[in-house]
Amino acid sequence: IGLNIIGLAGEWLTATANTNMFTYEIAPVFIVMEEILLKKMYEIIGWDESEADGIFSPGGSISNLYSVLVARYKRYPEIKTKGMAALPDIVLFVSEHSHYSVKKAAAVLGIGMDNVIAIKCDERGKMIPSELEGNILKVKRQGKVPLYVSATAGTTVYGAFDPLTNIADICQKYNLWMHVDAAWGGGLLLSRRHAHKLSGIERANSVTWNPHKLMGVPLQCSAFLVHEKGLLQACNQLCAGYLFQPDKQYDTAYDTGDKSIQCGRHVDVFKLWLMWRAKGTQGFEILINRFLELTEYLYKQLKKRKHYELVFDAEPELTNVCFWYIPPSLQKIPRGSERERRLHQVIAPKIKARMIEEGTTMVSYQPHGNNVNFFRMVFSNSATKKSDIDFLLEEIERLGKDL
Repeated sequence: IGLNIIGLAGEWLTATANTNMFTYEIAPVFIVMEEILLKKMYEIIGWDESEADGIFSPGGSISNLYSVLVARYKRYPEIKTKGMAALPDIVLFVSEHSHYSVKKAAAVLGIGMDNVIAIKCDERGKMIPSELEGNILKVKRQGKVPLYVSATAGTTVYGAFDPLTNIADICQKYNLWMHVDAAWGGGLLLSRRHAHKLSGIERANSVTWNPHKLMGVPLQCSAFLVHEKGLLQACNQLCAGYLFQPDKQYDTAYDTGDKSIQCGRHVDVFKLWLMWRAKGTQGFEILINRFLELTEYLYKQLKKRKHYELVFDAEPELTNVCFWYIPPSLQKIPRGSERERRLHQVIAPKIKARMIEEGTTMVSYQPHGNNVNFFRMVFSNSATKKSDIDFLLEEIERLGKDL
């Protein structure tokens, strides 16, 4: 992930202040900073700040949980007092390449994982809109209520972007809440060269965006953004008398703690505010463009080298690059079950084990769908150079050539 020195300074000063984010009187500066940053993020997405709301949360999984919580409350406000027994069977839709956090949210919120339907993706990892529409119609025929779609802007493994405009059309047609999980890919909104990949995000009802990923902010820093002012407050507020008195001498709209499912809330905004002040939007753009340039360099190197194969032969959309190393012993073995067995059980796991033993480098591997274990390189460290990429590829060959 790397480390930004300005972000680190922000983290140190946050720890020094050691305060809480529930009321303005306890954290006035940080509350105002959060409001400023959220307004900037609404603007970048394409929302009017007067119609939007948001909160910083402890990571993308909790931000995605907020999206399900708020979507359910919007359709069925009685859930807050009467519970799930008062509701019909509701169904959520995700892509088969989506992050597992939406399923986890369904389990936590009592919706149940069986009521989360994974929509088929194309070979590039993008949700297929016609598959989504077909599944919505199927659920309606079963007498259940299709409630919510989570589209992904930057999937965890392939770094794919779902077709947001097409998904927005379907959500509008069938009155479903549209959430965009841009935890990973949201940073591309800051790059004029790459922001088009998130075209349609402005039509979302809610968005998850993690500055601690592509923007390089120290962990943790995640924003949940919703395109309806007041909804977070209505969904979560309990008006605890010892914290949220309505007759304070200041505007109690700044007591943002009742929008949260937490009571105590860590200050995650100061390090982001400090970095944004230091870098500016242009500084983040330069950083993100650099990551994508390194990604393109790795992609081209893999295409040139005879001992490597790409999992899919298409230019990466984000900084994820997925590939196999094919040692000399497998070069002459035709594609088939024996070759795949050795790639899966021997090549990737043994190279990774040797990497850890040698301590020279580390890159993750995993299977995905029908693809056996492959390496997945992801760029999000500002210190990475092209020479590091060359070293990685040469090291994989050195460690795996005898397998």
